[in-house]
Formats: sequence, C-alpha cells, structure tokens
Amino acid sequence: MSVNYDFLIVGSGFFGSICAYELKKLGYSVCVIDSRNHIGGNCYTQKESNINVHKYGPHIFHTSDEEVWKWINQFVEFNNFTLRPVANYKGEIYSLPFNMWTFSKMWGITQPEEAKKIIETQSLEITGTPKNLEEQAIRLVGTDIYQKLIKGYTEKQWKKSCKELPPEIIKRLPVRFTYDNNYFNDKYQGIPIGGYTQIFEKLLKDVDVLLDTDFFEDEIPNYNKLIYTGPIDRFYDYKFGELEYKTTDFIHHTLDGISNFQGTAMMNFTSKDVEHTRIIEHKHFEDTESYNTVITYEYPKDYKAGKTEPLYPVNDKENNEKYLKYKSLSENEENIYFGGRLGEYKYYDMHQVIKSALDFIRKINN
Repeated sequence: MSVNYDFLIVGSGFFGSICAYELKKLGYSVCVIDSRNHIGGNCYTQKESNINVHKYGPHIFHTSDEEVWKWINQFVEFNNFTLRPVANYKGEIYSLPFNMWTFSKMWGITQPEEAKKIIETQSLEITGTPKNLEEQAIRLVGTDIYQKLIKGYTEKQWKKSCKELPPEIIKRLPVRFTYDNNYFNDKYQGIPIGGYTQIFEKLLKDVDVLLDTDFFEDEIPNYNKLIYTGPIDRFYDYKFGELEYKTTDFIHHTLDGISNFQGTAMMNFTSKDVEHTRIIEHKHFEDTESYNTVITYEYPKDYKAGKTEPLYPVNDKENNEKYLKYKSLSENEENIYFGGRLGEYKYYDMHQVIKSALDFIRKINN
C-alpha cells in the first residue's frame, strides 16, 4: 500500500474513531483499520425488525461531564431512557440497583433505618477494609442480598469466586436508601435515537477505513504514527504473560408475533442454576413499536487470548501488576500511542473513553 498516512489507528471503537475524527479536523491524514467487519467496536448496533439491536451487550450512555455531553450531542439526539434493571432469583423479582424497593421486597420493611439496621447486623463479621468482592458486598448490603442477588450472578459473570475478585467491582453499583431504582447517578442519560452506529459513521465519514484487517496478520498501510486500541499484551506478544479479560457469548433471537417478551430492557438472572447472566430486550431502549421483539441471552465464557473477544479487564492485583510492565514498555515508544479499554487495561464506560480520547488529542496537538 503506497499511501503514507500521518496516523494509522487500530480499532474503530470510541477511542479510535474519536481520534480519527479530531485528527482529520486538524489536517492529518488518517487510516482506521479494524479486524471486525463493521465499525463501532462493542457499541455497534444493527437494525433488525425495526429494532436497533445492541450486538455486544447493552450500552446506556450516562455522564455528568458537560464537555463530553456537548461533544457527543453534535452527532446524535438522545432519548430519555434510564436503566432500571430487574433481578430474577428463581422467579422472585427484585429491583436493581439496590434501593428501598429491593430491601422492602427482601425483608418486608418500608423505612431506610430498618434496612440499615439489618445490613449492619448481617455484616458484623466484616471488620476492617474489605479484602475482596464478597466482603465488600456484604458490608454494603448484607448477607441475604449478597447470597441471592450478587454471589451467583457475579461468579457466573467473572468465572471466579467472589473471594478472588477485587472489591472495586461491586463499588460501581449504587446502593440507595430511597425508592429510586435509576441505575446511574449521572445528570445526563439516554440512548441515541436510531442506535449507536450512526455516530461512528459520522466520525469516520471522511476517514479511510479498512475492515476485516488484522494489524498483526494482514497487509497494512504505511504510517508515521500509530494509535493502538487493541489488547496491549497482544501488541507485545504476551512478553509478560496474558492479561485476563471477562468475555461473553451474545445469542440473539427474533421472536415473531411477540411484541413484549419480558417488559424491561434488562433482566438479570442471579441464580447459578441458570446458565445465562441476563436477557436483553432491545426494543425497550427506544420504545420501538413492532409486532416482533429481539432478545439477547448473555452467556459468560472462558477468555482465550487471540481466540475470543476481550471485553472487560479483570483489574485484580495480579493483572494490574502485569499491566504496569506493559505500560512501562509503552511509555518508551516513539510515535506509538495506546488508548481505550484494551489499550489502557481500564474498565472504562463510554463517557470515560470519550474524555480520555479528547484529552489525548489535546495532549499530542500541543
């Protein structure tokens, strides 16, 4: 390939696509490659039966960052969707995230002080700073909720004992002593009307894009600088060992003649007796009218580097220490930059990736 680009960007998810868009505006020549057959990374949505299907799991945009919110609204209009998932434990239905609706159903109580006293009593054995997810969860919501709504779901999802997982994972989930089941605390929330893919189409409209192109296996264009958003351990040929990720199989079903399968966008199945972790019903993200519905079963599976998609970093002590070795190598590179959830080995949400990408562009343009 004779073209010599100023920047080659590996990956067309948010970090890569934002970098491409902003660099193109600054006058650089840019090429984006992606090993998949579509743009948008894990945020890719595809219309089926008039429903925008989130092909790699649900993506609910949320942020309190004014800059990020204004930036993303250049490209798309958002609806007012707020995530209010439901937990299904062997047919018992509970409200998520943990709030007074959850506590009332679990314990037959109505007042916040009653819930706090029960949690305090059930967590007496957890002294000092929680050392793992199990201890952190019991400290937050007590043993009853931990056993029914956290333990089975989490161990299915991460394929590890809760005693082996870092406490930070459960800290991401709100715990409220009010009757508020809005999953996120952020000021701005919603789903792009018409799905996410349109955002990436606009970001990459004036950029050269090569799909089905593997950075390590295929012929790639000439370039002066590289922005790499893939797994950082793969880039260095696993020199310090493989980093660990959580990954999932998404099994999609179109149900003809059924207009409403479960009455909610997300239902979590918290018992270990059920193989899937949750069912997503996509039409509820945008209140789509249709005679059919599309649902997705999510099945956790073992991660194998280079063979399965790395979705979520397992940021425990061992993996983070390993990552720091790769990060040290990356900091000595000239004209090679790493970004995004895989490149930085961080459990980013979408708004955090956008912020990281915008900050990165400002930094390299100075």
